Amino acid sequence: MKDTKKMVLLTAPSGAGKTTIAHRLLDMFPFLTFSISATTRASRSYEKEGQHYYFFSTSDFRELIEKDALVEYEEVYPGKFYGTLRSEMDRIWKEGLMVLFDLDVKGASNLKSIYGDRCLSLFIEPESVEVLRERLNNRKTETPESIEERLSRAEFELTFRPEFDYCIVNKDLEQAVAEAKERVLEFVGLDFSKEIRRENEAK
Repeated sequence: MKDTKKMVLLTAPSGAGKTTIAHRLLDMFPFLTFSISATTRASRSYEKEGQHYYFFSTSDFRELIEKDALVEYEEVYPGKFYGTLRSEMDRIWKEGLMVLFDLDVKGASNLKSIYGDRCLSLFIEPESVEVLRERLNNRKTETPESIEERLSRAEFELTFRPEFDYCIVNKDLEQAVAEAKERVLEFVGLDFSKEIRRENEAK
């Protein structure tokens, strides 16, 4: 068995479609599994602890930072922290799987700088800022103020595109998914993909 201690990073401005693409990749590749992020933001009505996020108070999150229990973390908005637990990555790698990250641009940039060639980093770019505004409005989960805050941050995050391996413009979802699939296969190798699939079928 080849070393599976690798990861696929999907990053994008909020609303660009990275989570949808991430779920499609999970359906395609049984050797990928989500890394569940830690956060201090309040949970939404449909979110479950340990399934969507690990939820912490700000004080508990700061304690994790002091204990070096996080691979990376970022204060994405004032008082709102996101990060990756070392224990989460160890859990996935012990299962012989590869980690799939769906995370913000700064977090992805931090992981890429740490793990280098062990990462495939894909930047999902919205067709335009106006299309991004429309997607955020359609979510019905944001206030007008939070949308403007996210759009302002998106314009900043778009400047990070050159730091990642590939940029995929999500103008057409199926085309974006197909390109992401191709990049993952190039990264892991087709033979490795078949090997993992055989092992899962034998379990």
